[in-house]
Amino acid sequence: MTGGDPQGRILAIDLGTRRIGVAMSDPTATIATPLETISPAGERRAAERVADLCRRHGVTLVVVGWPRNMDGSRGPAAQQAQAFAERLRTVAGVPVELWDERLSTAAAERTLIEAGVRREDRRQSRDRVAAAVILQGYLDARRNRLSQIESGHNEERP
Repeated sequence: MTGGDPQGRILAIDLGTRRIGVAMSDPTATIATPLETISPAGERRAAERVADLCRRHGVTLVVVGWPRNMDGSRGPAAQQAQAFAERLRTVAGVPVELWDERLSTAAAERTLIEAGVRREDRRQSRDRVAAAVILQGYLDARRNRLSQIESGHNEERP
């Protein structure tokens, strides 16, 4: 985990073939909130829309969900996420990181069901809620990593 100002908004992307879910953190990069759903009209236009969101909200880092297979291998969707992240780095002008998103859509669906959201309404919310699940996982892991470093318990030391 690298990149991004520790204080500043972080944007997360759940990249889908039909919709792109977007979530954003609060200014202290502590809490993730679903933001919107983008209907991609091509990778370039979607990247430009995300770059616009970055500028408007003062985003310091973008996290792109990286849909790896359960065994950790990278299929076509992971390669698509990598290509989108690369385009976004160029267009948005902020650091972009890939973050393992395995099971984020399932977690989003469970959250919406538990919240009593009707089936037909869940489809519209699922992608941005999945982006919030991805982002909250990233924020929690980053906070844990930073606290380990600050306390001198860096597990990467020999």
